[in-house]
Amino acid sequence: MGLWRTLEYLSDLLGGGGGHGYDRRRKRRQMQTVELKVSMDCEGCERKVKNALSSMRGVRSVDINRKQQKVTVSGYAEASKVLKKARSTGKKADIWPYVPYSQVSQSYVAGTYDKRAPAGYVRSAEPGYSHVSRQQDQLTDMFNDENANSCSIM
Repeated sequence: MGLWRTLEYLSDLLGGGGGHGYDRRRKRRQMQTVELKVSMDCEGCERKVKNALSSMRGVRSVDINRKQQKVTVSGYAEASKVLKKARSTGKKADIWPYVPYSQVSQSYVAGTYDKRAPAGYVRSAEPGYSHVSRQQDQLTDMFNDENANSCSIM
């Protein structure tokens, strides 16, 4: 396989397109990390999920934290295909719904706090709600003494 890629590279370098009528140089996918929440109870479940995801094309590494029910997949595979492959094992799988506690400005807003979340994580807030709070912040900052552009009527 290494020899084939070398020949392909040299062919492209010298301008030979192979005569197939299309450009063989394709856009490379970017390396990405996909985090999933997968229900796993035992080492057998863990091994089944790891083997299924490791066999995918483009996957470089699979890290599993059974205690948190978290699977981290790094590589060039698309998130939708990784999720589909994880579900094909028969386990319940979803995209990881939690973010670290330190990344959320309002962690106790309705919908973000989740009892089932691992320690140090909260559910990611809806973007629409954070937009409303930003509008409220803008209104309160309008009359703030520390704001240089605030209303000077007061």
